[in-house]
Amino acid sequence: MKMYIDGAWVEGKEKIEVRNPFDGAVIDTVPRATAQDVQRALDSAARGTRVMAGLTAYQRYQILHRAAELMAQRLEDLGRTITLEEGKIIAEGRAEAGRGLETITLSAEEAKRLNGETLPLDAASNGAGKFGFTLRVPCGIVAAITPFNFPLNLVCHKVGPALAAGNAVIVKPATDTPLSALKLTEILLEAGLPPEGIQCITGTGGTIGDGICGDARVRKISFTGSKEVGEHICRVAGLKKVTMELGSNAPVIVMADADLEKVATTTAITGFANAGQVCISTQRLLVNQQVYGDFIDLFKTKVEALTTGNPLEEGVRMGPMIRERDAVRVNEWVHEAVGKGARLVTGGTRQGTLHAPTVLAEVDPRMRISCEELFGPAVAISRFDDIDQAIALANDSNYGLSAAIFTQNLDWALKFAQQVQSGNIHINWGTVWRADMMPYGGLKDSGMGKEGPRYAIEEMTETKMVVIH
Repeated sequence: MKMYIDGAWVEGKEKIEVRNPFDGAVIDTVPRATAQDVQRALDSAARGTRVMAGLTAYQRYQILHRAAELMAQRLEDLGRTITLEEGKIIAEGRAEAGRGLETITLSAEEAKRLNGETLPLDAASNGAGKFGFTLRVPCGIVAAITPFNFPLNLVCHKVGPALAAGNAVIVKPATDTPLSALKLTEILLEAGLPPEGIQCITGTGGTIGDGICGDARVRKISFTGSKEVGEHICRVAGLKKVTMELGSNAPVIVMADADLEKVATTTAITGFANAGQVCISTQRLLVNQQVYGDFIDLFKTKVEALTTGNPLEEGVRMGPMIRERDAVRVNEWVHEAVGKGARLVTGGTRQGTLHAPTVLAEVDPRMRISCEELFGPAVAISRFDDIDQAIALANDSNYGLSAAIFTQNLDWALKFAQQVQSGNIHINWGTVWRADMMPYGGLKDSGMGKEGPRYAIEEMTETKMVVIH
């Protein structure tokens, strides 16, 4: 596919191969953008800000609504594209395509809700005879830098709100998975988006990222990815608004009164969906010692039922990791933990990019597989004595994106909700659950700002105060 800059689909002098993570087959190529391409995209986006700001809220709604209609007609193609370039099973690819449609639909509706407020200025000591109100205006250029693991829906979560708010947007999709973003760009243009309202530039972040993020004309950056890259972007960005969706090592607390069948079934989903390559994937299981052995036996059975293989085959439950080096890293962390005293319950093997669903027990929370972000198909189980110890273990992390508890005790559940340092709290479900309308974001090193169209639009607009004297 070509990239889209300066109102046209363009080739590059060099190409990047997009490979199927399962078998390594080349499924397409995209241009390798240069610094000159970045400048063309920025210049075009700067012109696009004036065009986008001139659209009415209803016009922006119409464009996004039409884009959602086109997505609905192409859901199977979008889902298959996601699976081919990212490696998640076809059921998950289709589900993501459906969620992308919902995110664009929500963004369309929010385009009609950009309202300010009136202020009672006569409540101030010097406010007699004054009338005030606020206006919300677009930031200008929004840079959307997206990861490989949700190559369509996370693009929608940035592009949809940016356009709904009247911004021009520059999309930099992940190098491994650019095709879904390019297809979304095609759909938006077909839906009537002004040609310079969007740029979709492909290439490596090391080559083009700083040029985008450091340019003063970019007023807002929305990034999803690793903590290390997020910190680098913040240093390069300067005085800009930023939203950072970063890492996690999400904990799940299993109290003695939990429904163990439900916990095991749920965690087999939330720990291994997309081969564990989900920011909020369940990585740490903290299990009360009273049910520790029983739970491990039950969980082992659920995990061993997860079939791996070609993600396009309907019966497969878990596909490959995005790159073989990532599967190698996961395997190294697993065997490092075993070498330090953890017990391998099941899994622990690797074949190319396919890493077996893995469970480790007797994990010391200080082991790397517990205290750092694994981002792979392995779950580490540790034990605890009481709710206070469980909460302390859950909080013993630099991250705070998602956390969960299973219990029938309302006092424990509320204590967990109030005291656990996480942006997303789940009671009687695992850590992987998100409605695309809700405010989504983390605490601590998991980032800053919120996604979800309504909340993202707040961060992609500026507030102007108007006073009539």
